Amino acid sequence: MLSRVADSLYWMSRYLERAEHTARLVDVNLDLLLDKGPVSSAEHQRLLLQSLDIRLGEDAPPLEDAYGIARLLTFDTSNSNSIISCIETARENARQVREEISSEMYEQLNRLYLKARSPDVREEWMAQPSQFFDDVKEGAHLFQGVTDDTISHGQAWQFIRVGRALERAAATVRLLQAHCPNLGVEDATRASYLEWVGLLKSCTCFEAYCKQYTADMQPRRIIEFLLLDDEMPRSVRFCTDIIEDALEAIGEDTGRRAKDTRLLRVAGKLRARLDYVGVDDILNDGLPAFLDDVAVLSAQIHGALFSTYIRYTVESNAN
Repeated sequence: MLSRVADSLYWMSRYLERAEHTARLVDVNLDLLLDKGPVSSAEHQRLLLQSLDIRLGEDAPPLEDAYGIARLLTFDTSNSNSIISCIETARENARQVREEISSEMYEQLNRLYLKARSPDVREEWMAQPSQFFDDVKEGAHLFQGVTDDTISHGQAWQFIRVGRALERAAATVRLLQAHCPNLGVEDATRASYLEWVGLLKSCTCFEAYCKQYTADMQPRRIIEFLLLDDEMPRSVRFCTDIIEDALEAIGEDTGRRAKDTRLLRVAGKLRARLDYVGVDDILNDGLPAFLDDVAVLSAQIHGALFSTYIRYTVESNAN
């Protein structure tokens, strides 16, 4: 596969996942604010922006203006991580590799793009922002289903998988990092039930958590569920399994398995970091340090993937 094709497929997947994640976080945040005052609202906006790794400019609305912040995160095209910008970037990457994806995939992504760029979308958003966010989430989920069902599960599909899994793992880690001050064992009893529910809903796993642990919000269990559960699709452990599986498949399919030892080594290190640790070990050693370690390893996988398959030199490819 040409490196430009792999690059476009990878970023198409990451940006669409990012749009879906941002839509969900903003939607959950607006719901939580119905029970909050101005001071608490500003704190939630700070956590939201930190969770999305977004820094607002000087002309941005004040943190107390929840709907102003939400509108900015949705429609601001000067922000490459706004929902509209992510959908546009995903669609542009898909357009560049039309021959590598199915017609159904492009049609679904284009349908979502046209919905997001509709002349009436801002008025519709003002009337019912939740409906817009639902459309974005549904559009991304439909794209994922269409992708799995309409293209061969070869190199192209594997690059799409690894892009989505890396983006998802990074998003979950950032969420936990933003909420670290409230996730310590000593501080756990001071966190409200709604805040824990909001965190789980931000990962679309509140119902899954309740089925496994009941509706009793225990910080220790929440950390374990979001980091180490091997069956929850948005847990870091689940995403890491997909990343390692996809990278091994790409290596075998391209015949470059012996040349990408650094990439597989870093992926294996992240997998081992999550395999051979318990939640008590994480809390005893410090949750922030563990999350930082996982974030660094995820970034190293991204860098190694690019140097191996996308921006490799002629000399390295010949070795």
